[in-house]
Amino acid sequence: MRVRGGPCHCVLPLLLCISTSYASMSASPRGISMVSVNMRHMLRWRPLQAACNNTVLYSVQFQGEFELRILNGSWVDAPECQHTPHTHCDLTFDLGSDSNYNIHVRAECQTQVSPWATLGRPFNRRDTLLTVPEMMVTTEGDALQVSFQDLPFTARVNVTVWKRGQELQASTYTNPVEQTPVHIAALQEGAVYCVRAQTYLDTQHRSSSTDKHCVSISGPGPSWMKPTTVTVTVVGVAGFLFAVFWSVIHCNPDTCQVYFHKEPLPGSLQPDWQIQRLKFPEEAELCDPVQVVLLSDSCQP
Repeated sequence: MRVRGGPCHCVLPLLLCISTSYASMSASPRGISMVSVNMRHMLRWRPLQAACNNTVLYSVQFQGEFELRILNGSWVDAPECQHTPHTHCDLTFDLGSDSNYNIHVRAECQTQVSPWATLGRPFNRRDTLLTVPEMMVTTEGDALQVSFQDLPFTARVNVTVWKRGQELQASTYTNPVEQTPVHIAALQEGAVYCVRAQTYLDTQHRSSSTDKHCVSISGPGPSWMKPTTVTVTVVGVAGFLFAVFWSVIHCNPDTCQVYFHKEPLPGSLQPDWQIQRLKFPEEAELCDPVQVVLLSDSCQP
């Protein structure tokens, strides 16, 4: 007896195909980690090891204490990390508070999406690694100027200054990042001062200190030097201008021709046509005869 093939014979291969297709996206991204240095937070993960005919895209979401407690556990899309082909996401400006953040990422292949894969533990930006700041020290008369490069935007900087041999009497200057460089004035002329700096977020989270940098204070110089220099400069410029104007006004014509010689025009610029001046004959004066009658007094009535 022949057994007819029912609908299962057609549907079963289709179900197997669909299940196999979705099984390829059942794996979530792995190796998720957060690298935070100097308050720059970079989320990273390994590429998805799954079959996909197109480019695998990734999306990232985060959840802070505000979203967890006030917004009923909602998640926020990281604006710069939606449907991106990259395996990293810069969350520096998204994680804007000192609260704990949950972060997860998922993969997408066309219409298929993987389950969310969550970072191993909540991230707090206070866990960032503070590196030794790059410090530059310059002198300006009797003052020091201490400047830095690439400081964390929410950190503060401690600058310690002391005269060589008197480190126990050091002075410390604390400034937020936006108030750098640090200017330290009224130092002793001819003395050598040393500087050391470090950045910090709070009393317990600090970077290592820089190596000490020592410079000699040259001083502002004699008090008479600056006004004397200005006076000499003004007098010199005025004398030079007077000499130029006098020589132009009293210049001998023969001497002026020597120094201000007029070069003839090159042949290519000289006209090769002759200009004739038209002369018109003078118009003769036209006169008409006029009879004039003179009346004497005897002829009057």
